[in-house]
Amino acid sequence: MFLIDLQTFIQLLVSGLLFGGIYTLVSVGLTLTLGVMNIVNLAHGDFLMISLYAIYWMFELYNIHPYISLLVVIILMFVLGLLVERFIIRPTIDKPRHVHIFATLGLSLILQNLALMFWTGNFRTIRIPIAQLTWEVGGVFLNFSRILIFAVALFAALLIYLFLKYTWIGRAIRATSQDRNAAMLMGINIDKVFMITFAIGISTLGLAAGLLLPLYFVYPTVGFQFTLVAVVIIVMGGLGSIKGAIIASIFIGIVETLSGYFIDPAMKQAIYFIIFICVLIFKPSGLFGKKLKVA
Repeated sequence: MFLIDLQTFIQLLVSGLLFGGIYTLVSVGLTLTLGVMNIVNLAHGDFLMISLYAIYWMFELYNIHPYISLLVVIILMFVLGLLVERFIIRPTIDKPRHVHIFATLGLSLILQNLALMFWTGNFRTIRIPIAQLTWEVGGVFLNFSRILIFAVALFAALLIYLFLKYTWIGRAIRATSQDRNAAMLMGINIDKVFMITFAIGISTLGLAAGLLLPLYFVYPTVGFQFTLVAVVIIVMGGLGSIKGAIIASIFIGIVETLSGYFIDPAMKQAIYFIIFICVLIFKPSGLFGKKLKVA
């Protein structure tokens, strides 16, 4: 059952690697938010869902290419992130952990039901010719969209790294993640740091949506699966570790692809959850378990 030729195995590895790019785009924003604010945003995937709908309707109503409209959606999601942090997240920050968990869970349900009310439960997507381009290299098939997503994911992670390391706001974010009280004594406005951090984390989903929609369907509950896998990734990679999130994303992508081929496509999520549980048991801090490591 497990016999496989080398070419097929390489194809599976490449496909898993490119899937990892998708998961990196979705999880890096949540990693940043959790590492700095210590907030588990269970509505993270639902902001992706809203972004996907925004991309979809811009294409349907105004024929704006998704690779262009994502620039608008990034800005819209940044502004939405500012508002959500100010009026929903900030009041829960100094409360017990379960308060912000239930707050974001409630927000998730609200967004899902609003999407269902306005846009029904129909599965929607868009088809653009460039997203369907596929090349064969040495017997391995490479899809343009997945290569683009992988490259953009790494580039976005690099930009966040440079932003955190070399800008004043980035250094303030890092200082806050390491010691909130010390950062306050240094004159850093913690509220502004949290607001900007949350907005950046949400705005990355606008980028992800523009690249994902030509490959995925959008429907009101699509965000749940992405929230689930993002939580697995950030825990496996280490809370707040961007490097850990990238490595864990690629690992999960490869595990999904291999288990779907060798075992059963219906079991691929169960397989990486088993690995996830093992990580929690033997290394609960994750692979790179330090707050907001940017190196």
